[in-house]
Amino acid sequence: MSDVGGTLTFDDITIDGALPELPAFIPMTDGSNVTQLDASLRWPAYGVGLRRVFSPDTHSIYPRFAGKQAREVLALREGQKAVLVGYGEDPLVEALWTYRKRDGLVEEIAAQGWDLVLAPNYSIYGNWPRTEHLLNMRRCLLIAQELADAGVPTVPNIYWFRLEDLERYTSWIEDAPPPAIAVNLQTVRENSNWDTWALPGLYWLAENLPADMPIILTGLSRIDRIAQVVALFGNRLTLVSQNPHQYALHGAIMTANGREDVHARPGDAFASTVQFMASLLPPR
Repeated sequence: MSDVGGTLTFDDITIDGALPELPAFIPMTDGSNVTQLDASLRWPAYGVGLRRVFSPDTHSIYPRFAGKQAREVLALREGQKAVLVGYGEDPLVEALWTYRKRDGLVEEIAAQGWDLVLAPNYSIYGNWPRTEHLLNMRRCLLIAQELADAGVPTVPNIYWFRLEDLERYTSWIEDAPPPAIAVNLQTVRENSNWDTWALPGLYWLAENLPADMPIILTGLSRIDRIAQVVALFGNRLTLVSQNPHQYALHGAIMTANGREDVHARPGDAFASTVQFMASLLPPR
């Protein structure tokens, strides 16, 4: 309780800043130079996962990014944006929370010049005590506030377990609207979790968020699920996915018929899947 400020409310949290102009679809890469993948695309923005920047072993920023500008490490062209997708397995995000103040990690990430950071998400498991849910919902917002206060455009991740959680979020958003909200759906693989948790919550958010509130969803790759969220959020939706990069490593592409192993060069396969997934979203 002391670590989160002695309260479980959201009333004292404000996440200031402006959302940069983003494409409807943002592909994630492994954090190395994206020149080859981007050769024929000139894509407006690229995402990198937290585990490519912050080491789960040393609990420090990797030398590749330490003291450097993110756009330079990624070898992005002028005008292309670098997005840090601050999600990861529990030990990774817990280590960031634990060591962030001792080692100035928030300030170091901000100094890397990311155009946008999707703030880390702290897990909510159904078989955990309710207090853990409340603590982690507050931590998701607190770390987003810390990043925003350090000067980097930041979007908070929200998780929920009960309807009252969604009601608390929307009350907070009404009082202190952030630039956008984000939801990490990378672990929602089974239809049961999608149908009973994720989709009902997204329906509720679509109905109750301010009509102009952007939403950023990470981890969707199934065409039917993408169609569902497009129907809910329209052109205020931004989708982030590592699917194009994963497929490209194996020379595969994503099509309307699913994965096709075409044995393409990685750059060509990557471009094909990025363009296909972008085509599933409303144009901007």
